[in-house]
Amino acid sequence: LYSTHRVIEDPEWSLTTVPHLTELCLQHIVHNFEKNPIVDRLLPEHQRKVLDRLSTGLPLAVTANLISDEDYWKRCCMERWRVCDISNYGGSWKRMFFERHLENILKCFIPNTTDPNQVLELIPFCKDYVQKLEVDQFLPPLQVDQKEERDDLSDTESDFGFSKVSMHHYDLGVLITALPHLEELHLTYGVKDCGMNFEWNLFNFTHQDCCNLAVAVKMCHNLKVFKLTRSKVDDDKTRLLVHNLLDHPCLVELNLSHNLIGDKGAQAVSKLINRSRLETLNLCNNQISHLGAQALAQALAENSTLTSLNLRLNHVEDKGGEAVGHALLTNSTLKSIHLGSNSLSEPTAALFSQVLAQNATLTSINFSCNHLGLDGGKQLLEGLADNKSLTEFDLRLAEVGEETEYLIHQIVWSNQEAARLESPQHPPVKPL
Repeated sequence: LYSTHRVIEDPEWSLTTVPHLTELCLQHIVHNFEKNPIVDRLLPEHQRKVLDRLSTGLPLAVTANLISDEDYWKRCCMERWRVCDISNYGGSWKRMFFERHLENILKCFIPNTTDPNQVLELIPFCKDYVQKLEVDQFLPPLQVDQKEERDDLSDTESDFGFSKVSMHHYDLGVLITALPHLEELHLTYGVKDCGMNFEWNLFNFTHQDCCNLAVAVKMCHNLKVFKLTRSKVDDDKTRLLVHNLLDHPCLVELNLSHNLIGDKGAQAVSKLINRSRLETLNLCNNQISHLGAQALAQALAENSTLTSLNLRLNHVEDKGGEAVGHALLTNSTLKSIHLGSNSLSEPTAALFSQVLAQNATLTSINFSCNHLGLDGGKQLLEGLADNKSLTEFDLRLAEVGEETEYLIHQIVWSNQEAARLESPQHPPVKPL
């Protein structure tokens, strides 16, 4: 007979918590972006909301040529790598992502095992953004019968890495010739983390590797910087590379440091000096003696583009050092010369005393770790007396004597101050 009528309401319910239709649409766009990637048709404020919520795991086929927003690519980089310094990538997060992504694929590529399409399919997405490639590892092909083969080799053969299995690495030709904006190429043929599987042949830069690379670099017409270091590049490989670099339209820096280049290789490079636009040449830590240095000096005497030459850690000795000195009596473009650790002594110092007195272009000389001696140091001091251009002079462990080294440092410091006064960007610094 009796009925009770009750009204039950949620006290926390509010109309304001219901998402706006615009918000629901944006959520739908984000969740279905891979199937229907629309950004350009949205209003700017809606674009920002969508881009901030997009997953960094979307396929590059969707995002590469559609999204240019730097904040999105910053998220992609920060989530993938711990250290991200965009100053090395022209201040562009998108460029950093594609260069490092491509580099990682190349470092992990195993010939005859990895599908080459992993690299080739990436070209349409990265070709407009890659300007520099730094690859410090090239993996060799897997050896299926590696254990059996090692058992058949003697201890001596194993130590030297003699193996009948082809150890050619990935051919960069198709890739770098398809990158129209590639300006820098830094390569090292070796394996970084070989662990207990170490073998010398893991670090081979084969003749076929060299042929492939030489042809590719020749076709890379916009290449400005080429570095091939720590790759056991010998004279024959150097000549092959140089032959393909002659008359290159853009190359301004060549770095072949920490290799096995001897006099014949240096003679080949000397031909390149005057048949290119080279400004920087680094042949540090090779096997160049006075013959190779003399060839380089002869080219240097006639050159008008090279501004920096590094011959540190070679064996040029006084015959080579004097040849370079004679070249610098007439050369008027070289600004920096590094002859550290080359077994130089007083005769080279005597000739460079004349260079210091006559050459007004050199700003940096490095004679560290040589045996110039006290008399050599005094001659350098005499030549430097009226020099106003030299702002760096490294004589550490050159045995010139503490007093002479101090007096030379004072002159160089005065030149540095004068250079700062002439440059409005670098005001003079008061000595303490």
